Amino acid sequence: MEEKILKAMAAGTPMRPGDIAAAAGVDKDEAAKIIKKLAAEGKIYSPKRCFYEIKK
Repeated sequence: MEEKILKAMAAGTPMRPGDIAAAAGVDKDEAAKIIKKLAAEGKIYSPKRCFYEIKK
């Protein structure tokens, strides 16, 4: 599931959790949990409120 989220975010532009969920084809609540986990692991970050991007 994490791979689907990361692939959806690969475009390189900051995305909202709902947009990430739609692009990955997963449930919005499930995507939010995975986004929170990925952020805690340092794989993604929030450049501005409610947007997430892959850490470069």
